Amino acid sequence: MPRVLVVDDSVFMRTIIADMLGTDGRLDVIGTAIDGRDALKKIEALEPDVITLDIEMPRMDGLEVLQRLAETGSSAKVLVLSSLTPRDAETTARALRLGADDFMFKPKDITQTRGIERELVAKIFNLVDLPARAPEAAPLDAKPAGIAVVVGSSAGGPPMLDRLLSSLPAALPAAVIVTQHMPPGFTAPLTERLRRISPMPVKESENGDILRRGSVVVSRAGVHTVVSATLTEDGERGGRIVHSSAPPLHSVRPAVDVTFSSAARSFRERTLSILLSGMGKDGGDGTATVKRCGGVTMVCDAADCLVYGMARSALERGCVDLVVPFRRMHREIERIVYGMGGAAA
Repeated sequence: MPRVLVVDDSVFMRTIIADMLGTDGRLDVIGTAIDGRDALKKIEALEPDVITLDIEMPRMDGLEVLQRLAETGSSAKVLVLSSLTPRDAETTARALRLGADDFMFKPKDITQTRGIERELVAKIFNLVDLPARAPEAAPLDAKPAGIAVVVGSSAGGPPMLDRLLSSLPAALPAAVIVTQHMPPGFTAPLTERLRRISPMPVKESENGDILRRGSVVVSRAGVHTVVSATLTEDGERGGRIVHSSAPPLHSVRPAVDVTFSSAARSFRERTLSILLSGMGKDGGDGTATVKRCGGVTMVCDAADCLVYGMARSALERGCVDLVVPFRRMHREIERIVYGMGGAAA
């Protein structure tokens, strides 16, 4: 059983997090700590496998804890619990650079704290099972991509993105565009996280980015990611990222529908769309557009998703080609990409 240490200066958060993890039955909560100094003592004494770490604490904050752990060579995985302000986004990105392995949002409303239980447990098991760091990513292929793999996710999506991107080959002859619902500022920490575990180079989207083979682009939160069609010097279809400040769609920006639909119109039959775990209906219309344009559409099996709203919205439209168990998804992506002519693209 993974051994977990809970670190938070709030008595309420310490108690409820420890209780949520302890009642799961598959985790051993070996202790709690009230601040960074207390945490370091208990990490040395208890040797946890995973630490849930608050950042803002008296006496010693979470960032200094991470610095000390790096100096001691601790093997414990660290899950940072972050609030939702832009300042917290910057701090979370810094925590990942200092060695934190993943992050998760604290609920805005204290009454919603119980709602994070499934995601928190999933995050911890994901950290235990996932290698700490992938081999050094391959250098970015200078060739424009002729195939687009567009991935959409929301609640429950980040752990799936970890596993999916760490399983894809470095030489995948396609560009991967990930659109994950997140508050502004937090796709930078997500990119930092994925960059450490993916064999492909990963970057947060910038306006004007050319989509390159064997690379991953994470849609920047706060703007829509539109894929604009381009032509290569050889007359082949390609794509460029254009950021749009159009109003939110389905109350989110970036919206998966915007990315999927624009990619389908740019790459046509060389588009593969994938919906992972997520709440709401975003992604249904975009998947339908991919299908109409001749691309291939895929959703994850319901049994593997924390929330099945996004995938269900596509299934209800009758536009899904494949429903795939998550463990097989990376192999299906490779098969489809090479079947689209990726080997010669």
